[in-house]
Amino acid sequence: MKNDTTTTMLNFVLAVLVILGVVFALMTMRRTNTVRAMQPQLVLAGQRVQADAARASALLNEVANYNKTANSPELAEIIKAASTPPAAASATK
Repeated sequence: MKNDTTTTMLNFVLAVLVILGVVFALMTMRRTNTVRAMQPQLVLAGQRVQADAARASALLNEVANYNKTANSPELAEIIKAASTPPAAASATK
């Protein structure tokens, strides 16, 4: 193969693509290890969110039961506002 300008440029482009492939492979391996290391933390965070939602729901039910005997209109408005989902959350479902 003759050593001319086209061959030199193609070899340079090939070398750059090989180097970029290695760099991207190393970045992917590092990110994969990071995600695997964080996965237990994400599971715990999800469990905490579910537990907090259950506690909030239980509290809302207790307040609703109390309001049946107290008949407070202000408390009824708060219960109604807390029990209806926000417009943005319901639009994404």
